[in-house]
Amino acid sequence: MEKGIDSYLKEQFNIPDVDVRTYSPLTLAYIGDGIYDLIIRSLVVAKGNTRAGELHKRTSQIVKAKTQAEMAEILLPILSEEEADIYRRGRNAKSPTMAKNATMSDYRKATGFEALMGYLYVKDELPRMVELVKTGIEKMELHL
Repeated sequence: MEKGIDSYLKEQFNIPDVDVRTYSPLTLAYIGDGIYDLIIRSLVVAKGNTRAGELHKRTSQIVKAKTQAEMAEILLPILSEEEADIYRRGRNAKSPTMAKNATMSDYRKATGFEALMGYLYVKDELPRMVELVKTGIEKMELHL
């Protein structure tokens, strides 16, 4: 099996393996936010070369808390028990901050979604992460 990004980085920088269950939900959300943003940016850029401001505008509409919360709701029925548990842990985590343009409910759901993305990243389950993002984009009829 081909190595995922996380495994490759660990190998190249001599980072020891850590049991993913020891990560807090907010730590998983932190890395999940970054990897989800990278996936969406990659998809937006793949649509064609354009001004950076336009790329940012398209990306921002998809990575904002409200959209992530909606995507989480759509994906919940197809999550495994383990994935749903990670989502719930992230959603229920008490964060010291909140998105400036989101309701508390949307922000919590988005944090759960990001925690799930982080969990899949750390577990080197990029195909599953992409499958979920693709399903969410298709079901929400998002335009990249």
